[in-house]
Amino acid sequence: MHHVTVGHALLTNPATALARLVPVSRVRYNSPQQFSTMRAMLLDVPRRPLRAADVPRPEPGPGQVLIAVNACGVCRTDLHIFDAELANPKLPLVLGHEIVGTVVATGPGAGRFARGERVGVPWLGWSCGECRYCRTARENLCDRARFTGYQIDGGYAEYAAADARFAFRLPGEYADADAAPLLCAGLIGYRSLVAAGDAERLGLYGFGAAAHIVAQLARHQGRRVFAFTRAGDTDAQRFALELGAVWAGASDDRPPEPLDAAIIFAPVGSLVPMALRTVAKGGTVVCAGIHMSEIPAFPYDLLWGERVVRSVANLTRKDGEEFLALAPKAPVRTEIESYPLEHANEALGNLRAGRVRGAAVLKI
Repeated sequence: MHHVTVGHALLTNPATALARLVPVSRVRYNSPQQFSTMRAMLLDVPRRPLRAADVPRPEPGPGQVLIAVNACGVCRTDLHIFDAELANPKLPLVLGHEIVGTVVATGPGAGRFARGERVGVPWLGWSCGECRYCRTARENLCDRARFTGYQIDGGYAEYAAADARFAFRLPGEYADADAAPLLCAGLIGYRSLVAAGDAERLGLYGFGAAAHIVAQLARHQGRRVFAFTRAGDTDAQRFALELGAVWAGASDDRPPEPLDAAIIFAPVGSLVPMALRTVAKGGTVVCAGIHMSEIPAFPYDLLWGERVVRSVANLTRKDGEEFLALAPKAPVRTEIESYPLEHANEALGNLRAGRVRGAAVLKI
């Protein structure tokens, strides 16, 4: 590790030291070299492979920070955008909303972070702060919300600009690539776990990036985890058992005992009646995805007995602060498969095919 001495202070981050030496201007950089372009993977048209391109590097506007991206997670929501299952994305678009990087410049009014600080950027990239949802601590439901890697260019690139209010300081226990999945798989998983209430017997449908984090949180909280995977996916079932699940089986299997709650991470609507069959009276089924295929009709007796079906939408900054404080205490350990930026299409393809153990992450 390189050290830079400023006055009598020994700093472990040279960028922070240089930031103290460079005069402050409206847009401030911690490097004398201010390159005007960056490498990015672009979505030009949904359902077509991402295109590697040199594009103009963003400049931080008022309240924004410019981040040199070190790692960016590859999330199933990226596939939903790629497949046009989420309508009207910004095009061309830089996907990616699990961004970990270093602040290299700040726009006017963006004093929350210093240059050289490591930050994470999640899915929720902006909310109005004025609507009835924002005023009642429900900014995740803001009608005018804008989302990273959807309406705002994301992290499949060397740089990204982000609203400083919607970025997080990250626990030092995590390396960049290991921290990336915390910013969506972890945050949405945490919000889903809270929505499941105090369930002691917890089912997780779809054992991917989010479930492998939630399973560790649930165990830390003293819950018992039952994992449901695609039929025949013995690798995922084995992975769940390694992380402490007390049982693992196919999604259409009945667990050995009734559950108190179930969280559905897989975007498959037919899992809703399946999950309802597994939960006891008073149980909750949480639909955690931002997109799900059509839910088929099911008999009322599956819902009767004060069972609840609910969804989880996006996240709040409070979710982020709570989860990022909790993750190292559990401790949550992310399992990742890393890819270089130019292999983003391969990462998306492996995620689609269910070939990723844990989470896929691009290293920039």
